[in-house]
Amino acid sequence: MTHITFYEKPGCAGNAKQKALLVSAGHTLEVRNLLQWRWTPKTLFAFLEPLPVPEWFNRAAPDIRSGRILPESLSAGRALALLLAQPLLIRRPLMQAGETRMVGFETKRVHAWIGLGHEAASSHAPRSLEGCAATTDDCSVSSD
Repeated sequence: MTHITFYEKPGCAGNAKQKALLVSAGHTLEVRNLLQWRWTPKTLFAFLEPLPVPEWFNRAAPDIRSGRILPESLSAGRALALLLAQPLLIRRPLMQAGETRMVGFETKRVHAWIGLGHEAASSHAPRSLEGCAATTDDCSVSSD
């Protein structure tokens, strides 16, 4: 079906579920490590530009949860600089198919974009597969 470049945090249970859903719908994935990818302001901003600045951030990141970083108070320039310096802050996954990019994994949006199959399209599917899927902090703490 569709070839997707999927930027993830390796070991994140939420990203694992997202990838499984995409593959089960027949899509092929090129998986990249979001935390180690050599982002430039231009390449990262290409994903983020359509969204309000607060939606650029991973709400499970320790600096966000603790209140040390308040995305709602940041300018786009300052937010982009923070995300480039600390990729753990980036809302994930980042996905690209052709020239179309998406931030996060809201099931209905992803289904409308590339299709997720009958089960995911049903009203029984979770509205969002974002965030940590486990009670441990496996999605916010770097495994490096």
